[in-house]
Amino acid sequence: MKLNVAINGEAKEFDIHPKDMLLDVLRDDGYTGVKRGCSTGDCGACAIILDGKAVNSCILFAAQAEGGKITTVEGIGNPKVPSPVQREMTDAGGIQCGFCVPGIVVSATALIDENPEPTEDEIREALDGNLCRCTGYVKQIEAITLAVKETRKTRGARLGVA
Repeated sequence: MKLNVAINGEAKEFDIHPKDMLLDVLRDDGYTGVKRGCSTGDCGACAIILDGKAVNSCILFAAQAEGGKITTVEGIGNPKVPSPVQREMTDAGGIQCGFCVPGIVVSATALIDENPEPTEDEIREALDGNLCRCTGYVKQIEAITLAVKETRKTRGARLGVA
C-alpha cells in the first residue's frame, strides 16, 4: 500500500506493508534521530511531531500517518542552526549520552509550539513520556525553560514588543 506524508516539510511517498511501524519507515528513510528504545511507547526515544502533537512512532502503524505532517528532530534544527531547545540543552548541560535527547527535543518543541509560555509543571508533564537514564531531568527542564524565554524574546522582537 502507499503512504503519503510530509516529513519536515517535504512530500514523501512510501510503499509500505500494513503492519509496518512508522518508526521503521522513518529510520529506513534516513531519519536516524528517531531512535528505537523500548518498542512499547514507554521511553519517548522515537518521538516525532505528527500533525502538531508529540507521539511515539514505535507504536503507530505507518498507515495511521497517511496524509499527515511529520516533524522529526532533523526538521527542528541542526548543528549549524540549532533550535532554541537544542541550543539550550547543550548550553545548560541537559545532554549526557544523547540517546534520549532527540525525543526530548521533539516533545519540548511540540509543547512550545502549542503553548509558547508553559509553566515548569507543564514542561514536566510534556517530558513525562521521555525516559532519560543519565540525567536527573533538572538540567533538561532548566534548558527548556531557557528556550521558552529565548523563544518569547524572539517572538516579541518579531511583534515589535519589548
